[in-house]
Amino acid sequence: MIPLRDDAPRSSFPGVTYFLIALNVLIFLYQWSLPPRPEMRFEASFGFIPYRVDSWLSGTTPAIVAFLPAFTSMFLHAGWLHLIGNMWFLYLFGDNVEDRLGHFRYLITYLICGLAASFTHFVFNMHSKIPTVGASGAIAGVLGAYFVLFPNARVLTWVFVFVVQLPAWLVLGWWFVLQFLSGAATSMSPAVQANPVAVWAHVGGFITGMFLVKIIPARKSYYAFEEY
Repeated sequence: MIPLRDDAPRSSFPGVTYFLIALNVLIFLYQWSLPPRPEMRFEASFGFIPYRVDSWLSGTTPAIVAFLPAFTSMFLHAGWLHLIGNMWFLYLFGDNVEDRLGHFRYLITYLICGLAASFTHFVFNMHSKIPTVGASGAIAGVLGAYFVLFPNARVLTWVFVFVVQLPAWLVLGWWFVLQFLSGAATSMSPAVQANPVAVWAHVGGFITGMFLVKIIPARKSYYAFEEY
């Protein structure tokens, strides 16, 4: 299922969402401009590597080397399709969550979800030396928040050869179930442990977003649309 458009109303300009999209695109263009070897070193330096956290726990890696990439990895992407897919979901669902929370609290929620996603990935892949990059963990948090706030919003969705309107709880709930099942499969079966997608990060980000939006108050001027 590929979401194309939603009908949840908003009453403010999603400046932070657009800023995050622009920042991710600019950083990716910089990555893309690098020759292959420097690009690999760039991702190795700023991508999140679970093994570094594991080695920090044993006292062999400095804390900044182990933990700073949990933040910087949120702004790196592995390719054009990776970037476009992430930015599309952020564009589609982020504006309404930003409208609900307000700009600053939305940004903080986004960053916290991204960090939570990285450390969820660490829990399930402690010894991995493969750098993980991408905004999808933070964006999964946005999806989790949207799932809670606008479950009955209608999402125009491309399903195989059909374009249909589906409730947001179904579209996002199905996405979450797929991530969870994929994560469970990678944990239980050695045959699929080479999955390049950090699906447990998606699960951790989504759940964190659901939780945070329950405890973070709406912006004072937010207009509550009763139908949602």
